[in-house]
This record gives sequence, structure tokens and C-alpha cells, in this order.
Amino acid sequence: MPKIPCYFHNEQLAFKPVYEWAMGQRIDHPETTARAENILATLSENPRFDVLSPTAQPIDAIRAVHSYELLTLYNTAQKLPTGDTFYPSVFPRDLRDMGDPTNIRHAGCYCFDSGTPLSARTYDAAAWSAACAWEAAGQLASSYSKGAEEELLVYALSRPPGHHATEQFFGGYSYLNNCALAARRLSETGRVAIVDIDFHHGNGTQSLFFDDPSVLTISIHGDPTDYFPFYCGFSHETGEGDGSGYNLNFPLPGKTDLDAYRRVLEDDVLGAVSNFGADILIVAAGLDGYHLDPIGDFNLETEDFGRIGESLASLNLPMLIVQEGGYYTPHLGRNAVALLEGLSR
Repeated sequence: MPKIPCYFHNEQLAFKPVYEWAMGQRIDHPETTARAENILATLSENPRFDVLSPTAQPIDAIRAVHSYELLTLYNTAQKLPTGDTFYPSVFPRDLRDMGDPTNIRHAGCYCFDSGTPLSARTYDAAAWSAACAWEAAGQLASSYSKGAEEELLVYALSRPPGHHATEQFFGGYSYLNNCALAARRLSETGRVAIVDIDFHHGNGTQSLFFDDPSVLTISIHGDPTDYFPFYCGFSHETGEGDGSGYNLNFPLPGKTDLDAYRRVLEDDVLGAVSNFGADILIVAAGLDGYHLDPIGDFNLETEDFGRIGESLASLNLPMLIVQEGGYYTPHLGRNAVALLEGLSR
């Protein structure tokens, strides 16, 4: 059985947010380096996985997805003193006169929440996170184009996550949209579908492809009436213009268990991917549906991720798995491995 290539770069650990503001409370930041470290340690102990390092940050690809102003702001943040962290606190509603991205105090013009800080190391970590998805996509595309039977499942251990980042805004612990970068690269090879299984709706990925019929975006997530990001992820959001019908949302109530989850996955999601005629599948692999997750609220067990993986594997498509959320650190590695092993069956 071939090994599963897994991409990770040590610079992804350079960014270490300590706390966030959530619902008016200062709490320990859930998006810690321990998330990636736990997954990495579990992968390294398992002979089925081959841990590799991406070779370069995909600067041109990042610029093709994200605005000049947003990237300029990240460059501005790189000038912050070592050890300092900046939290946006003013979020202008009237953006006819956009803020100045060279002024870190204007960061709220490019951010949609109060829990996603900036530091001198944010961009480096995010760009190497994006590099993991970009290089994994390249490896998958190469294998697919050659008709290879091996390496048709590739994993990007992307941290920080990315599915909340839009063209112009960061938030939800996301700075660069890793899945979107990968989808743009894989679209040169075939038709791409993205299935986001993170507990939180991938508002950034939706926005980037909302009017694009070439990429099908599907998200199964906690009902945004009650859960972050609150303002989008509802079932009526199906795309616009040429992209109408190519964005599907399946919001589920809190405490959803595997049986209810798989009914949606197998009755609705798999059929939509097949009807789209996808050649390649990207899985935005949030693991925060785990029953112990501090900011998710589904009732999924470790073995349930394996069963979800098996359902997705039934599509028989080449797959790129991009790590998104998952914040119960002690069990994160085993949950990731359960999903990957289910996908590879």
C-alpha cells in the first residue's frame, strides 16, 4: 500500500497567538501550535504517512486569490516588534474610503472578527500553510495527469487554517485561503469540487467561488443562526450569476451525531459532487465536529471521522485533504489519522 504524502513546514509554528476576544470575553486562543504538533507527531508514528516539506511560498498564487490591500496589511504587521500582537478593535462599516493597509491601526478595515490577531510572524506561518496546500495540489495534479494509481490522496497539514479568509478580509483564525489556492491550481487539471466538513461554515471559500461555475463548493456545518460565522452559511446561499447553483450549504443543529451527518453526506453531498462531474475532490478537513471540541458542537467520535472518510472515498476521486479547524488538541492527531485512513480505504 503506497504511503500518503503529507505536507508541513516548521515555519507554520512561528505564529503563536496567546488569547482572543470571544463574545466580550478574553479566552486562551484555541488556534495554538499544539494543534499542528499533535497531528504531526501522530503522522510521524504511523508508517502509512510520508511527511514532506513544501519548497517555496506560492507568492504569485497568493496574489491571485487575495487583494493587494490585504497582503500589504500583512507586510505591515511584519514590522511589529517581536513578541507584540495586534488585535483589530475598530471595524468601520462605511468603507467607501478604504483604510490604509500600511497603518496597522487600520487592520479592522480588513478583518471581520476580534479573535484573529496579527504579529510579525503571522504572514510567514500563513504563507507556509498555503504552500502546503499548493504543493500538495501540484503533486496530486501531476499524479492525476500521468494516470498514476499512487499518490491520489495527498494531505496538507495547513496551519493556520484558511477557509474563512476572503479576497479582502481575514478572520476566523484564517489569513490565506489554502483551499482556494489549491482549487485554482487543480482547476488547470480538471473539474474541482470542494467539500468542507469543518464545524464552521467556510465563508471565505464560498465568497471566492460564489459566481464561479468551474468550482463546486459544498459545506456541512453548524447552523450559523447559532454558530460562527453567524452571517452566512445558510441553505439559500447557492451562488450568483454564472455560479448560481454551484454553492451548496447544509447547516445542521448542534449535537448532530454521525447518523444524521451521514444522511446529509450520502443523500445530498455525494450526489451533488457526482452530478457536477468532478474530476478532483478537495476536502476542507475541519475536525471540530468532535464531541469534546471547545468551539464545535457536534457529537462525532474519533471513529466517526473514519466513517465520514469512507463515505467520501466512495466517490472514487483523487483527493486533496486540507487541514482546517479542530481544537481539542489531545485527540486531534488520532482524529486526523482516522479521517485519512477512512479516505484511503
